[in-house]
Amino acid sequence: MEKNFVHPAGHPAPRGHYTPAIKVALPGATLLFVTGQLAVDADGHAVGAGDVAVQTEFIFQLIGAILAEAGMGFDDVVRAQTYLTNMDDFPRFSAVRNRYFANAKPASTLIEVKGLAKRECIVEIEVTAMK
Repeated sequence: MEKNFVHPAGHPAPRGHYTPAIKVALPGATLLFVTGQLAVDADGHAVGAGDVAVQTEFIFQLIGAILAEAGMGFDDVVRAQTYLTNMDDFPRFSAVRNRYFANAKPASTLIEVKGLAKRECIVEIEVTAMK
């Protein structure tokens, strides 16, 4: 088993002791575990504070860059976990999410939480992909 850290150029630096993603090569398959992504730019500033559609779009762009760096795409995503601070935001979040997962239809979990690691962020998404 081989394990590699994935950190695309220009991706926001982790705010703690973790990596944006870990790629694991197994016999016959490669798995990619993507850390929960927030709408935070390379300078550490929240993007689109208060707007779930803007934050979700930004997060999926970050995830897309990680997937590409690992030689994968959204169709390779098999599991997605989402954390929203307000379930009333679900329809706007879902509209963006469905564009990215139109073909993938990953197993998914959605959880409402009190808050996220950066207060201005109202959505966090993590995924697992397999190729």
